[in-house]
Amino acid sequence: MALWFSRASRRFRASPFCVALNSSPSFKPSDPFFLKSPIIASKTLETLHPHPNFCCGRLFEFPAGKIIPFHVTLSIASISSTSALTNGTENGENRRGNADKERRSKKIPSSSWIDLYLPQSARPYARLARLDRPIGTWLLAWPCMWSITLAAAPGSLPDLKMLSLFGCGALLLRGAGCTVNDLLDRDIDTKVERTKSRPVASGVLTPFQGLSFLGFQLLLGLGILLQLNNYSRVLGASSLLLVFSYPLMKRLTFWPQAYLGLTFNWGALLGWSAVKGSLDPAIVFPLYISGVCWTLVYDTIYAHQDKEDDLKVGVKSTALRFGDLTKNWISGFGIVCISSLALSGFNAELGWPYYPFLMVAAGQLGWQIWTVDLSNRSDCNKKFVSNKWFGAIIFSGILCGRLAS
Repeated sequence: MALWFSRASRRFRASPFCVALNSSPSFKPSDPFFLKSPIIASKTLETLHPHPNFCCGRLFEFPAGKIIPFHVTLSIASISSTSALTNGTENGENRRGNADKERRSKKIPSSSWIDLYLPQSARPYARLARLDRPIGTWLLAWPCMWSITLAAAPGSLPDLKMLSLFGCGALLLRGAGCTVNDLLDRDIDTKVERTKSRPVASGVLTPFQGLSFLGFQLLLGLGILLQLNNYSRVLGASSLLLVFSYPLMKRLTFWPQAYLGLTFNWGALLGWSAVKGSLDPAIVFPLYISGVCWTLVYDTIYAHQDKEDDLKVGVKSTALRFGDLTKNWISGFGIVCISSLALSGFNAELGWPYYPFLMVAAGQLGWQIWTVDLSNRSDCNKKFVSNKWFGAIIFSGILCGRLAS
């Protein structure tokens, strides 16, 4: 019997629950409570009388020197086995959680098509141009598409060649703008959690490499600009002043989002002139104003992601300027945006299908404004990215309105 208990005790050596008890004045192993519910008794004993040190091979003992009946120790073994499995699972989850925390702390970029398909040497340049984040390209391209479609003849499709050229131009100009921004803001980006892993700020690319890449992007953009008429070439080249000066605005004014609106919506003027060879102020100016107000809405929401870091670094934004009144301000900009789009469509003599689409777009913009949680970075980014659908709805409305006119 002693040998049998010795073997049984060795089975518990790996178990964290095999501990000795100092005393048990409230319970006895012969109590009906123990005999009827050994598992509960084991848990109760373990909770009420834990020994501070681990004791390999000892069973629970009582002042009288009695040993808990074997059916109780079997229950303890079951608990030990279950607990070991549970602890193993929890430890695995903790290790995974720690790995995720480490990944976030080191800002290791998640896998994207850049990591899958581009060679190692090209990946930093692709990230510098934000090719893995196309939302900026969409936001730059949509005003161009609106304008080109407005300039189409009544009952006709827009010029597909122009749509393609401006799509490529938006990709290149957005990338060039991001490169300029990262070069000028590299000292600031290192202090902001969201931007410190960018290629120039993190040191993956040198400023000279970034500048060389900028020259390459502008050279490709020039090739697209030269395919437009002379009026549009001059108008398009003048936008470079806005592109290069925008990154400085956050140091000078609380309204860099308005300046970004002037820059990002230049295509509302350029698209019309590329088709018509001139500008019609009654149509393109309301379109341009609507785009600027739209940018103030989505980029103010976006800026709320960085407001704590911006305060530390000392840069400015409409998120800091508006503060708790942000939703009131961007609601006003949203109303001006929709009103200006309605005026532009009316002056362009779009057909009636344009206006139901405009109402849907107004609903989408209203949903963004009233449901966004400005204290939640993830939700701010979600609402910001959803603006690609706002642009698509307006484009669809202009297209249907033009075909019906």
